[in-house]
Amino acid sequence: MPTKAVSLDGQHLLAQIHALAAVGADAEAGGRTRIALTDAEKDGRDLVVQWMRELRLDVRVDRIGNIFGILQAATDEGNQRPLMIGSHIDTVRNAGALDGCYGVLAGLAIVRAYRKARAQPMRAIIIAAFTNEEGVRYQPDMMGSLVYAGGLAVDEALATIGTDGTRLGDELERIGYAGLLEPGSMVPHEYLELHIEQGPVLEAEDRLIGVVENLQGISWQKITVHGTANHAGTTPTRLRHDAGYVAAAIVAFLREQVVGAAPETTLATTGSLHLEPDVVNVIPRKATFTVDLRDPDESRLQIAEKRLADFLVEIARREGVTIETEQLVRFEPVVFDAGLADEIEASAQRLGLSHLRMTSGAGHDAQMIARIARAAMIFVPSRGGVSHNPREHTDDEQLIHGARVLLDVVQRRLAVA
Repeated sequence: MPTKAVSLDGQHLLAQIHALAAVGADAEAGGRTRIALTDAEKDGRDLVVQWMRELRLDVRVDRIGNIFGILQAATDEGNQRPLMIGSHIDTVRNAGALDGCYGVLAGLAIVRAYRKARAQPMRAIIIAAFTNEEGVRYQPDMMGSLVYAGGLAVDEALATIGTDGTRLGDELERIGYAGLLEPGSMVPHEYLELHIEQGPVLEAEDRLIGVVENLQGISWQKITVHGTANHAGTTPTRLRHDAGYVAAAIVAFLREQVVGAAPETTLATTGSLHLEPDVVNVIPRKATFTVDLRDPDESRLQIAEKRLADFLVEIARREGVTIETEQLVRFEPVVFDAGLADEIEASAQRLGLSHLRMTSGAGHDAQMIARIARAAMIFVPSRGGVSHNPREHTDDEQLIHGARVLLDVVQRRLAVA
């Protein structure tokens, strides 16, 4: 139990959220854009590193560009592994101000509370800002934490070519964040991540804190249909090899048959679709689109993948087209540490905050770090369930509630000197 009073400065946390939100802001398009390893994201990194140094943290950067601010322990006796708090600061295009950033800055707020109290934990605290969580420019997403947890070789990640033709390793060098630390060299004892929900559940249930017990499995594929271009007016339907129709039929099958088989758990989304030659009076010769499948149960996710694969074979034969698939991302569902989840729930109860045990629908760095350490997540509500959008919003009071729960959990996991 802590022996010194450690309290949160909520207003300082909110001020830093607003300051980081201004980095990469677009007055015309709305929101802010800090795609991983761009100049705007470099500016965000620089600001976070500046704040880490103002807190007298030992700042380190690893080879994949993950940033770590370390509050050293009162003693190194026993060589105890650190408690890690983390998330990310890269964004999608025209993003809100909170996704990822809230978790990193709340971690700094925890360190600030310890500094103000002149307290030092008996176990080191590391604040982590992981590289390329969003996966907009370089895939897979959650790359920095995946590399850190040993799920992707660092050299393979550095060689990744982005959507703009750049090489990830070259961009890390260019912005000055190609560190020397080997990823995974500081294995945490436990990992905590505070995040906005990015969904509507907490608001709908009128709860202030989400105790995240598990996280959905994710399967991303790119599907390419090769058909035959022909005249839209002269080619009978029975003689067509229409890539556009096949793509539409697959999307409909996903909703009706794949999701329909487990409507309470399985999700399917086609977020990108492109037809060629993309002309109003020409039957498409090619369709390229993505499929995002999710389910918190691995067996159901595999069933969804098999249903889709079987249908691709069936419709390709029926319509006389060729279909190619490419697996972009495949992550199994994650069950977070039950003891940490219990601790989060107990903290919410101690602070008089309503709470709900729940599943995370989005992927997070926590699911990667859970491979190497006990991990758990805390959610706060998202108004209207909106995220990845300039309208993303959580009330200031709710943001502070989440940070208070995080601090309470940290205090009860760490003794101080």
